[in-house]
Amino acid sequence: MTANQNPEQLVRDQIDKMLLASGWLVQSKKQINLAAAVGVAVREYHTDIGPADYILFVNKKPLVL
Repeated sequence: MTANQNPEQLVRDQIDKMLLASGWLVQSKKQINLAAAVGVAVREYHTDIGPADYILFVNKKPLVL
């Protein structure tokens, strides 16, 4: 955390920490490697209906709820 982060960046840092603590590998949309782990969380992933803050992939497939 740095002093010049906006509220969105601070929250994203917290979410990243929680995902990592839960066993997810967190990646940015610019460096996606779905084969890097069984569970991969991708930040700011673009979907057919617009961007999502995070998309969770298990075995290279997106979770659908």
